[in-house]
Amino acid sequence: MIHETIKTRVVGVDIEIDTTTLAVIDVRGDIIASESFNTGTNPNIGDFASVLSERVVTLVENNGGYESIRSLGICCPSANYMTSCIENAPNLPWKGVVPLAAMMRDRLGLAVALGNNAYARGLGELAFGVAHGMKNFVLMTLGGGVGSCIFVNGQYYPGGDGFAGEIGHSLAHHDGRQCGCGNSGCLEMYCSRKGILLTAQEVMSESDKPSKMRLTEDLTPEIIVSFCEMGDELAIETMRRTGDVLGSALSVYATIINPEAFIFTGSVSHLGDWLFDPAWESFNDHVFHNIKGKVKFLSSQFDEKEANMLGASVLAWSVKEYSLFK
Repeated sequence: MIHETIKTRVVGVDIEIDTTTLAVIDVRGDIIASESFNTGTNPNIGDFASVLSERVVTLVENNGGYESIRSLGICCPSANYMTSCIENAPNLPWKGVVPLAAMMRDRLGLAVALGNNAYARGLGELAFGVAHGMKNFVLMTLGGGVGSCIFVNGQYYPGGDGFAGEIGHSLAHHDGRQCGCGNSGCLEMYCSRKGILLTAQEVMSESDKPSKMRLTEDLTPEIIVSFCEMGDELAIETMRRTGDVLGSALSVYATIINPEAFIFTGSVSHLGDWLFDPAWESFNDHVFHNIKGKVKFLSSQFDEKEANMLGASVLAWSVKEYSLFK
């Protein structure tokens, strides 16, 4: 018997601290339709899951119908692919261990896969982006937080409990800045957006030199880089320190796992040479000499939302098909 219908679409969901985006995506990675809503308006996880389910159903029915959808893929901070749960997310409204994949499967009657942002973006890069054809690489997310995902011999490496790659919560400075995870000195507190702004405050407090940063009320990493272009010494020092910490951390990472490349995504990854020149210098000053010059620093060609959605769609295709509506 030849089946006459094949499910050619999935739903990808990207849950961020502020916004949740969902989309219908086909087998080629083309986004058919998408919409977004405010994540924080549903502090109760049951309410959030119900709202998300309702929006998925409406979006799907308006764009090809439920019979065309194979599965659902969700990327989310602190999500564990091995358990299909969000686990102790420091920046989301839902605390503890949240079995979101099971909750969505019960509501939608479809197979659901759940993974963290770095894993999803890594899958997207491997399938559609600059990692295509690579076997060993690390996907780095630099934005509101710092995360990573490891691929070894072309396969995702989750570690024993699904938390491999949490480099944002590795030690960057002894007795350093307090992190939302409960530890102090984490890399995230130096190389995320918040971390860069804290470094800017630190640099300004150590010097009486004039700086445009002192006169800017709503300072951002992008504004700091624009001041670097104007020759602002303290802005340049802010980015130099950030790059130095990042490069040093990546040199340890590379020495242990010997990747072909680090692929950078997220808003901080778009800060350009003011960040990556000192990072590259620091990296090569500290990395094991036998792999020095062999590890590439690459930038994702996707914007952040596109990378998350494509990764979520690959997640959806990877889960075993299940449906109450066959």
